[in-house]
Amino acid sequence: MALFRIIRGPSILDRMIASDMLLTTMICALGAEMIYNSHTRSLAAMFVLAGTAFLGSVVVARYVSRNGRL
Repeated sequence: MALFRIIRGPSILDRMIASDMLLTTMICALGAEMIYNSHTRSLAAMFVLAGTAFLGSVVVARYVSRNGRL
């Protein structure tokens, strides 16, 4: 459903929420896999995904606040 919302929209904020949801799901899946297999090799990937989600949200929020359009 998140991929459908990213592709179809209708607004940039809907797409951003869907991409945040998808990235959060990926982070949770990596965390669960790390717990299940008792390792920390995926920790760097989790940090990269979290940074991407954060910076993406900030960029879209700044874009929407400057242009005033959804």
